[in-house]
Amino acid sequence: MYDVILPFKLFKSSRLTFLAVPAVAVSVFIVIVVMTVMNGLTVDFIDKNHAFFSDCIISTDSLVGFPDYEEFINQLNSQDYVENATPVINAFGLVVSESSGKNQALGLMGIVPDSHIKTTNFAKTLYYSKDNPKLTFAPVYNPELSGCVIGIDLLIDRDEWGNYMQWSFLPRWSYAITCFPLTPKGTIVKAGTAISANTKTFYYSDNSNSGLAKIDGTMIYLPFEQLQRMAGMDMKPKRTSAIFIKFKNGTNLNKSVERTAALWKQFIAEKSDATAISLFKTVNVQDFKSYRRETIAPMEKEQAMMLLLFLMVGFITVFIIFVIFYMIIGAKNKDIGILKSIGASGFGITKVFLRYAVLIAVVGAGIGIAAALVFLDNVNNLEGWLYDKFGFQMWNREIYAIGAIPDNPGVALPLEVAAAAIIACLLGAMLPTIKAAKQNCVDILRVNQI
Repeated sequence: MYDVILPFKLFKSSRLTFLAVPAVAVSVFIVIVVMTVMNGLTVDFIDKNHAFFSDCIISTDSLVGFPDYEEFINQLNSQDYVENATPVINAFGLVVSESSGKNQALGLMGIVPDSHIKTTNFAKTLYYSKDNPKLTFAPVYNPELSGCVIGIDLLIDRDEWGNYMQWSFLPRWSYAITCFPLTPKGTIVKAGTAISANTKTFYYSDNSNSGLAKIDGTMIYLPFEQLQRMAGMDMKPKRTSAIFIKFKNGTNLNKSVERTAALWKQFIAEKSDATAISLFKTVNVQDFKSYRRETIAPMEKEQAMMLLLFLMVGFITVFIIFVIFYMIIGAKNKDIGILKSIGASGFGITKVFLRYAVLIAVVGAGIGIAAALVFLDNVNNLEGWLYDKFGFQMWNREIYAIGAIPDNPGVALPLEVAAAAIIACLLGAMLPTIKAAKQNCVDILRVNQI
């Protein structure tokens, strides 16, 4: 029984316990808070990309696009694992605001509202027409006009908390959009000796808030067929830039992408037209993460770097526990000798101190987790108070497209950190404990004669 009772007595009586427990608690607190915020930001960013681009994208980097998309979409929609597929045109144009005179080169995205809202969460990004997204390109002040949806950061500034000050009415603004159409061979269309340019006036019908800052600050959405005509993609063969695909719930993403890639490979193998074959060479079938790797990969790398830094924090915790146990065992040297003299085994001594280490880890981790949960539950209120009193914000919401600070660690993270704390304490205590267990009671209790 001594190996069960003594760890608790050591925990209560040793002053070094009050150094070890806070060390563990602080480490656990830091890891949970920082990982919660970092994981929350990363997961939120990935989820927003997933919602915007759907599960799988068939796309080309070429501005010319690729043909026969309607035929392949029909094949996709007949598959048992596909929920819906929709064509998308990605182009660039010169946009002139006729109300302000502002001139910008912006990205243009052509979509078919009916199928696009079934494939992505586009409907949820709208403001004025969110209840009837199929009519998003029909301005409420005149549905006969050609409408356009503007990325929200092109129109509206955020306040210090990231809130957009939306107008209660839909302003009647017009935009002259100019595109330079390309032939299927990639050359600019010429009319006589002059370079052809297609210009059309569109009217502001809504704005889109996807939560993706780069997209919301550079993108204008147009009706698919109109942008197809302006970009020259209506020339035979008609072309598109991409196909967005949503898989049915419960399907495995990777396997579904593989099946789609195999279906696409079979589809283009049946084509014999030379122009079509040359355009198919630049087409890729990717899941949304691969498609957006340029923006998602850096965040995932930052997350990996944070894990590496926390491994270093873990090593520091191991070292702290090692030093503390070395001091404790030195202070309890005679007690160890007495225990051995009355029959305690080396294994028994080992169990005493390792159980003591577990106690330190459990109590320290418990305090750290409790403090982290309380802090995270109030972190946004705390930031609000700091801003009101001192003008301090974690992120300036006028610049960064970040809402509330992530404050939900879930269940897995605290448990994983607590387990890591126990392992770290056991590792730190192992060497001093083994050394104590190997000591000879005669050597410990010998009184030196002078």
